[in-house]
Amino acid sequence: MLPAILDLATVRALYASGGYNPAALLAELYARIDAGDPAAFITRMSAVALAAEADALMARAPEPNSLPLWGIPFAVKDNIDVAGLPTTAACPAFAHDVAQDSTVVAKLRAAGAIVVGKTNLDQLATGLNGTRSPYGAPRSVFNADYISGGSSSGSAVAVASGLASFSLGTDTAGSGRVPAAFNNLVGIKPTPGLLSTRGVVPACRSLDCVTVFALSVSDGAEVRRVAEGYDPADIYSRRTAPVPLPSRGLRVGILKAGDREFFGDTETARLYDEAIARLDETLVEIDFTPFRETAVLLYNGPWVAERQAAFESFRIAEAALDPSVRMITFSGVDRSAADAFRGLYELEALKRRAEAEWAKVDVMLLPTAPTTYRVDEMLADPITLNSRLGTYTNFFNLMGLSGIAVPAGFRADGLPAGVTLAARSFQDDGLLPLADKLHRLAACGAGRDRGAALAQLSLPTEAGERLELAVVGAHLSGMVLNDELLSQGATLVARTKTTGDYRLFLLPTKPAKPGLVHAPGLDGIGIEIEIWSLDPAVFGRFVAAIPAPLGIGKIRLEGGGEVSGFLCESSALDGTTDITRFGGWRGYMASLA
Repeated sequence: MLPAILDLATVRALYASGGYNPAALLAELYARIDAGDPAAFITRMSAVALAAEADALMARAPEPNSLPLWGIPFAVKDNIDVAGLPTTAACPAFAHDVAQDSTVVAKLRAAGAIVVGKTNLDQLATGLNGTRSPYGAPRSVFNADYISGGSSSGSAVAVASGLASFSLGTDTAGSGRVPAAFNNLVGIKPTPGLLSTRGVVPACRSLDCVTVFALSVSDGAEVRRVAEGYDPADIYSRRTAPVPLPSRGLRVGILKAGDREFFGDTETARLYDEAIARLDETLVEIDFTPFRETAVLLYNGPWVAERQAAFESFRIAEAALDPSVRMITFSGVDRSAADAFRGLYELEALKRRAEAEWAKVDVMLLPTAPTTYRVDEMLADPITLNSRLGTYTNFFNLMGLSGIAVPAGFRADGLPAGVTLAARSFQDDGLLPLADKLHRLAACGAGRDRGAALAQLSLPTEAGERLELAVVGAHLSGMVLNDELLSQGATLVARTKTTGDYRLFLLPTKPAKPGLVHAPGLDGIGIEIEIWSLDPAVFGRFVAAIPAPLGIGKIRLEGGGEVSGFLCESSALDGTTDITRFGGWRGYMASLA
């Protein structure tokens, strides 16, 4: 008999034991799907098709390099194309056969994973609650009176109830994170453009993301890495290298008391507090205002017209739509081109205001959803209650952020809640260790198995020795010379300070540079530095290119230890300006503005 949930390690162990092969596992899984939530799936692969695919797979060995997901069953949200199954987007009038897999499904199948079926969703991916589908409303796996979350409702229920090892969803405003929170799952919401959206029915095409529901951060990360990659056929696909987060001294932004809105749900508020208390990283309260205003902009700004633009290409009658979906879709019909530009201007202004908060922190920790609702409550007030669910999710894609939603524990009534880590674009890998840590410390299992053990997170390792270098000036993150580090594969290790016996001077060079000088006996504030990890050859090139009066020496760190970094010859300080009081080069440059 299959275990309650089917994480990657469990399925691989079943195969390795000889007790199951893909054909046997899929046959038993097919029967489990029959007995599961009838609203979870819209269509399924036939038993004959699954058996044929399993037989073809068993003719090939489970090779870790070419078939890393050999025999792993997964489900696909029914707005993502799968060859051999119709795509409905939960709208029968839209249903059509497709002959080609979407890019992400093709990548996963090529890696040996097997599609078991297409899952239910809020119609046209419009909603965060899971009740807006003519194919039924999937329910929370913990209490059938409560919503599953949406729009990726069936995808979350399938994984949480052991009907698939992982699933694909989409996320424009929170659809890949809210259902994860309501079903005790991990929801990987990548940076927009990291995973191709070719073969995905658009909601807001410029914002849509393909997401992964998984039972652990490890599983979600492994699947995401297989599915990601630049796709020249997708105009919104983006080609870039991962952007690191500090491996030490991480600063985590949390909500101030006045910004915490849970709509009277004291239990979800408690679980957010407990998630914060589990962290031993540096906690920094942020001003959530620019993020909250961006969230409002998604539905009150011109982006609703993008849904209208997508709908016009579907060529289906308005009467075929769920009433709530119809109202939202056509709320953008009167938006003008001028409205669109005004919205873009407002978004850029909000991004600029958000930069001040990002300067304080490396990541943010937020509630995933402020509360949950019974199905009957949602049906009675579908617009207001749905909008509340996106309080902490709607702004992500407008700002190009990466995110991972993880379980945070259970309320007193037995329903789960979650928290989400947010970081800037392409810092997806950097979020993994902290997300994994939060999930483990919550000690709430995965999916419907509250006692499940979590797979160990495996991070990509860098070959060869690495050397650390402290930078103090224009090579700092976001400064004019930082690309010289990034382009050479350098990774950020930590943001920290020197001990208090260092001074910083403005050197009379063009462009202007700082000079860091050791001043024994000084009891100062310490100078901001960043520590970067470099390949030895790159380190050597940097050292060789350093112009006088700068050189490399050992810099003592606040809290102990030392690192090689840029220092200035004291003989070159005549006529220079002491800028130590600004605490670092970034503080000095900010003073000029």
